[in-house]
Amino acid sequence: MGSSLHAPYPPPLSEEHLLALQADIQDWQLTHGSLIKMYTHNEDRAVLARPIGVSMFPTLFPKSCFSHALELQESYNELYANIAEDEGWLFDVLQDLILTDPFTRALWGVHEKVKEKGYIQPLTLGIFRSDYMLHSPEEPREGECSRLAPETSDLAPEPTIKQVEFNTFSCAGGTHGNIVNAMHHHLARTGAYDLGTSPQNPITPSALPTAETTTSITSGLAAAHTAYGLPRSAPATTTAILIAVQPNNINICDERPLEYSLWAHDPAIPTYRALFPSDITARTTLTQSRELLFYPPHATLPVEISAVYLRAAYDPAEHDSAGIAARTRLELARAIKCPSVLAQLATFKKVQQALSLPGAVERFLPPPRAAQVRATFAPMYPLDDSEVGRRARALAADAGAAERFVLKPSLEGGGHNVYRGDIPRVLEQVPEAEWRSYVLMELMRPPSLSNILLAGRGVYEGRVVSELGVFGVCMWRRRDGGTGAEIVENRQGGWSFKTKAEEVDEMSVIKGYGCFDTPCLV
Repeated sequence: MGSSLHAPYPPPLSEEHLLALQADIQDWQLTHGSLIKMYTHNEDRAVLARPIGVSMFPTLFPKSCFSHALELQESYNELYANIAEDEGWLFDVLQDLILTDPFTRALWGVHEKVKEKGYIQPLTLGIFRSDYMLHSPEEPREGECSRLAPETSDLAPEPTIKQVEFNTFSCAGGTHGNIVNAMHHHLARTGAYDLGTSPQNPITPSALPTAETTTSITSGLAAAHTAYGLPRSAPATTTAILIAVQPNNINICDERPLEYSLWAHDPAIPTYRALFPSDITARTTLTQSRELLFYPPHATLPVEISAVYLRAAYDPAEHDSAGIAARTRLELARAIKCPSVLAQLATFKKVQQALSLPGAVERFLPPPRAAQVRATFAPMYPLDDSEVGRRARALAADAGAAERFVLKPSLEGGGHNVYRGDIPRVLEQVPEAEWRSYVLMELMRPPSLSNILLAGRGVYEGRVVSELGVFGVCMWRRRDGGTGAEIVENRQGGWSFKTKAEEVDEMSVIKGYGCFDTPCLV
């Protein structure tokens, strides 16, 4: 980047200035719904909430890497749409998991049941998110700062982006990210980050990109609603979107604004929440021609569901017999799914690892775009009985070698990964036959930057690392009599940005590890 900045970052504000800035941030969060709902057993049914973790300052990030990540999203959308419509390839990748992992087996069983009766809806909606971290080609020497830092040396290597994971299911953070991004823009406009006479502060409104993720997600859902068309079955007289959510949902401030935006659409798009699996079982029925009817509370007539947006059903515990029955009903329905069960299976880490093999990406994308996507991959290895898998097993079982790796199961929701020296200890507790359900991924070396985080675990000041999540909206049609997807709509859908303390491994903001943030592009 060749930045010429030499002032310390974040800007060295006085203690009084920092306290005033923290108060402004807390007021913004309280008045804009930047909150996590807390459930208690109080008899008075009080509604409690806490601010979600946020950064006090935007975190430095290279403009070229940010632009590159956004440019890649349409190719990533198309890649995963094609994977979701290639049942044979997906089965080959997941067959070990289907044998050893009850969750994978349950999801594949749902697919088999629906396939037996015949898929009735050729359209699928994908609301995706591709997560990246910066990766330095060489680890800086002790005491040497990243090239991103204002006190940087021009000799430090240029960072690149490497993909942490690709998410096809219940991609959260869009609304939270928008709120925090707007907050940082507001603080920059009002001079909250000003250093007086010093010209060295990089935090200017023009250096902060604008996130419009909430609008992109709702426009994608609206497009699926429109594509479904008019209601087909009496007594329903209107169509509606159904959002499947978890009970005792603490993340309503990320989900509810999507629902409110759809109701405020012109014309209004009726949108209802349904607890998974209880409301799916109790409040929906399938007609003979497989329209999905939903009976809203206190309504006399049902609505016909045009699209089902799943913000639940990603946890293995949700797929007991009731969960499997509910998921099968949704998958059988004519309603457009976001995502389908095969698109959910495509988000598993085994798929991400399989794509790193020669020729895999090229199966789904033209060579030039496949090469661009492949350049973002971090090395990943199976723990199976292949030659590569046996070498990876040896690395994972060696405490010294394992310091370079993270062990990933095929689970979503954060908090499931195992890092560095803990890997051998965890694998010792897992039967070797189940090792193949994990993948081993080389850890990235992000540049070490500084910030102040107002996290769920308290105020943190020190070294941080960040993660850029790029959203994508993609609707596709299953090709008749073959594999692959016919793309109907495909676009980059905004972004979210998260930052955590350098010594913390997990990034999940909802679970209190990381904070929502805004990149300050340099």
